[in-house]
Amino acid sequence: MELTPSRRTLLTAGLVGTAAAATPLIAPTAALASPVPQTDPFTLGVASGDPWPESVILWTRLATDPLAADGRGGMSQASHELRWEVASDRRFTKVVARGRATARPQHGHAVHVEARGLRPGRQYWYRFRLGRHVSPTGRTRTAPARNDMPSSLTMAFASCAHWEQGYFSAYRRLADERPDLVVHLGDYQYEYAGAASGTVRTHEGPETTTLAGYRQRHAQYKTDPDLQAAHAAAPWLVTWDDHELDNNWADSIPENEAERPGFLARREAAFRAYYENMPLRRSSAPKGYDMQLYRRLQWGKLATFHMMDTRQYRSNQACGDGWDTDCTEAGSARRTITGTAQEAWLLDGFSRSRARWDLLGQQVFFAERDREQGPSKTVSMDGWDGYTASRQRITDGWIEAGVRNPVVLTGDVHTHWANELKADYDDPTGRSVGTELVTSSITSGGDGSDSAIGSYPWQAWNPHIKFQNALRGYVSTVITPDAMDVSFRCLPQVRERGAQAFTRARFVVEDRDPTLHLVEDNPIDVVRQSPARQVAETMALEDEL
Repeated sequence: MELTPSRRTLLTAGLVGTAAAATPLIAPTAALASPVPQTDPFTLGVASGDPWPESVILWTRLATDPLAADGRGGMSQASHELRWEVASDRRFTKVVARGRATARPQHGHAVHVEARGLRPGRQYWYRFRLGRHVSPTGRTRTAPARNDMPSSLTMAFASCAHWEQGYFSAYRRLADERPDLVVHLGDYQYEYAGAASGTVRTHEGPETTTLAGYRQRHAQYKTDPDLQAAHAAAPWLVTWDDHELDNNWADSIPENEAERPGFLARREAAFRAYYENMPLRRSSAPKGYDMQLYRRLQWGKLATFHMMDTRQYRSNQACGDGWDTDCTEAGSARRTITGTAQEAWLLDGFSRSRARWDLLGQQVFFAERDREQGPSKTVSMDGWDGYTASRQRITDGWIEAGVRNPVVLTGDVHTHWANELKADYDDPTGRSVGTELVTSSITSGGDGSDSAIGSYPWQAWNPHIKFQNALRGYVSTVITPDAMDVSFRCLPQVRERGAQAFTRARFVVEDRDPTLHLVEDNPIDVVRQSPARQVAETMALEDEL
């Protein structure tokens, strides 16, 4: 299993509790003497992530009062020693690994256990204990052996879960599918202060700018039972977008220029809280205001996931960060959305890949998306359209490397899209060279709206766009050596908890054929909005991004 080593050293030697040995990295004297909380400390659930053939990361964070304003989750300044165990059966009659990990206050009482010595391509269950308290049970899976070709991989991906704009029923439906792997593409939480009215439920506290605030916000999201179910259902592979820190941030530049003084301190706080609350390996541990999230995960010979970060290293958005017409600056070869080091890493990964499918897990719209008909182009400066030289170098890189099946996985825009990628978007008749699958949001934007396939007006002058839908949901895939089966899963509403999911559209991408084949079309049984109204709603959503 390949995971790119961090380009930075760790913040401290004891930042992550590890299962390499039964003893924690820092002596547990205080932990052994600390009284066990009287109330349940496992209110935030459990999670696993970054699966390798023989190990996986197990996560939990102790909190008896998750919404405490100081970000401590109701915990004291004492450390606590947890016991963990992994079993090959749900009832834990066959425990295959166990150990101890210390939850320390300086790390938000979070633990990241590297459970080693597991068998490749196997399903496992795990849990934690603290005194008489037992955590919920999580289900996880190791990746196949490096040279194995598994018959299939079920993978779901999601993004954009705004607490205030709906219930996380889509996470529950995703969990019900019991995928092998969940990929989360960012906007896991939103930084905004609680709205005064007009929301389904309300953020606790002001806009997040401090470590205490980010810890509190992550904890609030983690209290949601549907999100907890999704984490407990499968290992996650995560990356962030903008709202984990600040809307539309770019490198050291905040959304509002007046907030630039002190922004790096805010960035450091957000990164630290993100790491504390995600099932990530040591290589992703932050050092100050830097944190390397781009990394590579191999699923046998079937698939390679190139997880990317298009926020931390990007040039500032050109011509503002909204939509602009014929922005010359956007095409500058000096501009980058990945940074030079990450771009080199990605191109090297293409040249080395022998996988049947190469999947780029990243944040923002990759294909060209022109919202105005005519010779001029009006595109979003926040997506790859604002960094066209970067996009061309990445696209040329997978073409030159002979990547067999490149697929870009995208979030951010709160709507489902399916696109064929071109080497030259000015030549719409040219061959397609890859595929982009874009997931809608879990809740961001509220209930959304349905539309008939092919009715979205922009498709007339963006013929590489094959599908668009503004209902909430996620994308579920089944990847085999011969094809990638893609289901765009949608919910009719998110303002009330418990909505059921249905497949709005299903496409197949065949091996060595980077085109989208529609095999299923299931319109929702509601009154449809006019295309003009749907476009207006989509534009309003994207103005909020």
